[in-house]
Amino acid sequence: MTLRAFVLLMLLAGLPMAAGAVDRAAVERQYQDWLEQAVWPRAKAEGVSRGTFEAAFRGVTLDWNLPDLVPPGSEARTPETQYQSEFGVPASYFGRGNVEGAAEVGRVMARRHAGALAAAEAATGVPGRIVLAVWGRESGYGRVAIRHDAFEVLGTKGFMSTRAAYFTEELIAALRIAEAGHAPGSGLKSSWAGALGQPQFMPTRYLQFATDGDGDGKADIWGSEADTIASIAVYLKHFGWVPGRDWGFEVEVPAAVSCTLEGPDQGRPIAEWVEMGVTRVSGRPFPEHELAGEGFLMMPAGRKGPAFIVTPNFYVLKKYNESDLYALFVGHVGDRIQYGVGDFRGDWGRVGGLKRSDVAEMQAALVEQGHDVGGVDGLAGFKTRRSIGRWQTQEGQEATCFPEASMKGALVR
Repeated sequence: MTLRAFVLLMLLAGLPMAAGAVDRAAVERQYQDWLEQAVWPRAKAEGVSRGTFEAAFRGVTLDWNLPDLVPPGSEARTPETQYQSEFGVPASYFGRGNVEGAAEVGRVMARRHAGALAAAEAATGVPGRIVLAVWGRESGYGRVAIRHDAFEVLGTKGFMSTRAAYFTEELIAALRIAEAGHAPGSGLKSSWAGALGQPQFMPTRYLQFATDGDGDGKADIWGSEADTIASIAVYLKHFGWVPGRDWGFEVEVPAAVSCTLEGPDQGRPIAEWVEMGVTRVSGRPFPEHELAGEGFLMMPAGRKGPAFIVTPNFYVLKKYNESDLYALFVGHVGDRIQYGVGDFRGDWGRVGGLKRSDVAEMQAALVEQGHDVGGVDGLAGFKTRRSIGRWQTQEGQEATCFPEASMKGALVR
């Protein structure tokens, strides 16, 4: 085994590259120095007062329980487990309780907030059912408790995570929010990833998209349902929601249509997919107004699960969360809220249970063979899925376009 291969395997397996445990007390001191020497000057330049800065970090220490941390002197590695359910097992993510529970409450919210939803749709073109589904997925329509201290989360991840620069920007934005007095008096609370309020906006997104929906002069995404609804709609409009088009349709894909045709870079008019034999599982034709519009094959579990023809609006939903499953969940729950549709017809099967480190090893092997997998990150996105399909075709196998444990031995040699 080459040294490069040994190092890669050590990283992917999550094994330490250097002996000795991290001296947490020393790292904490480095963290306090970083706050003073790196964060405070930037915050001050952005108009944050010293009083706001000190209040934000009073009693705050590093949160060592957060994922994807890279303490000073250690190496980044691919985690073995999935920290976000959106990148986990599809069958679990789309469990009947999760989907119908979100839709049932969504129908109640649709009646309760009909005025705010109608106003948001009139202003942005984003359907109320989609706004509701995002709201439900992000915070259970405001019912999910958000307990983390935003400054502890963002400070920790800004100081020592795999995306330190990104989280440092978010930390500065959170300080600006506190300085302006936008947040509730109880303090700035966030998710474990630093997302705020009922729409779960990262702080920079709050500064860009938080909207006053109830006319009180404030953009309160913590306590105002109308502001939450308006803010989600403005967000989706900004990223290109196309009024009048759906998000997508579950379809049957004949064997003659390869799963390697998946992806937002391989779109074609929906009419062409129909000519190739792709049909809706409902038996109904595609809406006439959709036929000339661009559609994309989307097979989140390859040949092992449901298939879809999605529109550009599907990829707008992914601007909220980069997971295919997330965008599918939102679109599907929205349809259940408004139209009362049932479960997906396709069966997810037994997919999605591999360790991220195993998938990353397969990705690294595919890259060595010249495939574009979209990054060796252990997540089976569309580029990884179709690269697997192309490799299977080269090997004389039937293309299934999804990583399986049995492939590892053939790929990683």
